[in-house]
Amino acid sequence: MARQSVWLADKERRRKSSQPTGLDRARITSTTVRLLDAEGLDKFSMRRLAAELNVTAMSVYWYVETKDELLELALDEVYGEVPLPHADDWQTGLRQLATWYRALLVRHPWASPLGGRYLNIGPHSLEFSRAVQHAVRKTELPPEDITGVIAAVFQFVYGFGTMEAHFLAQTTESGLTPDEYYRQSLKLFRSNEDMTQMAEETRDLVEARGTATIVEMHNRDFDFALNLLLAGIEAMRQRR
Repeated sequence: MARQSVWLADKERRRKSSQPTGLDRARITSTTVRLLDAEGLDKFSMRRLAAELNVTAMSVYWYVETKDELLELALDEVYGEVPLPHADDWQTGLRQLATWYRALLVRHPWASPLGGRYLNIGPHSLEFSRAVQHAVRKTELPPEDITGVIAAVFQFVYGFGTMEAHFLAQTTESGLTPDEYYRQSLKLFRSNEDMTQMAEETRDLVEARGTATIVEMHNRDFDFALNLLLAGIEAMRQRR
């Protein structure tokens, strides 16, 4: 049986009078997000959270029954950072949501592996999903095409944002800036005899990037790919 979502569980499992003072679910969730941002998903534990809150681990269990419930709350919390667009046209709305979603995935690298683990039916997650659906419906494509458009745009953003977050995490661990890390990696790639042919075949692609920084490269690639997707959606609208 699939794990029950925290959003479907009984919220009043214990008497309020018995709950530890100085704690509430909002404080626990915000602290969880802060720890996940600072230390990552692998190092997170209920014991570590309790120490940060200066309480016992059992105190935390008054508000959530499992670590999964807590991570589900944290994931929904960061979805609340995505502003909801008020654009009249579908392209502007989709572009804004895609850009903001990418920023969320980069800012919270732990969010992408959790995204596929839970039902994502918290209030913030549902607001985000509803905003995406409303933006896509403005394309006036038939209902059977709506989920395909959502998949094309937001699975692309999910993959792009996840890989970008992984790259930035690697640079942080190395102690180098993103640009230093890129230059050293490129130098190693070109100096490896086994990769000589590949290095030569991709020389024009590397040179085309010019003196752009890693941030500029990522932004340029993301914008071009997103424009490509939006152009494809427009072409399908015309065809329909």
